[in-house]
Amino acid sequence: MSRSTFDGTVLLKPEDFRLLRDLLAQRTGLSFSLDARASIERRLRERLSVVGASSFAEYYQYLRFNPRAATEWEEAIDLLTTNETYFFREDYQLRSFADEVLPLLQTQAQPRKRLSIWSAGCSTGEEAFTIAMLILQSGRFDGWDVKVFGSDISKRCIAAARRAVYGPSSFRSTPADAKRAFFTERADGYHVVDRVRSLCHFGSMNLLDSERTRMLGRIDAVFCRNVLIYFDPHARRRTIEMFHERLYQGGVLLLGHSESLLNVTTAFELLHLREDLVYRKPHGMREGEGG
Repeated sequence: MSRSTFDGTVLLKPEDFRLLRDLLAQRTGLSFSLDARASIERRLRERLSVVGASSFAEYYQYLRFNPRAATEWEEAIDLLTTNETYFFREDYQLRSFADEVLPLLQTQAQPRKRLSIWSAGCSTGEEAFTIAMLILQSGRFDGWDVKVFGSDISKRCIAAARRAVYGPSSFRSTPADAKRAFFTERADGYHVVDRVRSLCHFGSMNLLDSERTRMLGRIDAVFCRNVLIYFDPHARRRTIEMFHERLYQGGVLLLGHSESLLNVTTAFELLHLREDLVYRKPHGMREGEGG
């Protein structure tokens, strides 16, 4: 039985924390430091009674071995992941994407008239919809087959993205003209208009699941902003290699402002833009190389 407080509250012992932390890293790539023990204890404590576990040690065994653990993994991931986001986040990078990356991708993808962008770790969908809005605003891809894929490990977030209805907190950086053009205000919030929604496709995905990521096919650009900072080094390396495999030659990877590939061995090359630095899969690789 796990050590408890005087009021009977179950505590997460250090040895159980290490087991849970390692299991989470193995399954999801998420990395938790030693000082995250109290946070994990607080967020997951309610789940013990739900699954019938009397200690965190039993909860660990449930996650690892119980035939019904898949559903509990979804609940645990929702409780442990941070999903704070909003439209037009990190506007300097979005300007670089609209003004410099999109023209580059237009030239490269011209022969196939097809553009695919992936928002990896899309949370509740604001980033994917923002990308679609920028593509429409550019006017460069009229008549093309355009798809923006949004993926997140949290099924709750994906359900919210598919609903496409947002409250005031999602609009802290949204230009007034974009809000007028791309949203319809109703009693329950602001609804993304159909011409934006029709470009976006959402699905739950673990970035370490190579079979699921391969289903996306080839991609012209990947947004993975403020996701890799939560991964351990091994998961970060695997994810970067997967992005490289999925991108077309000349495809672009955009990371968050606090993230860098400098500590990861990578086949990407740096692409210096006016306001940003992004990563590009080099041209000239043999057909089929890298997946």
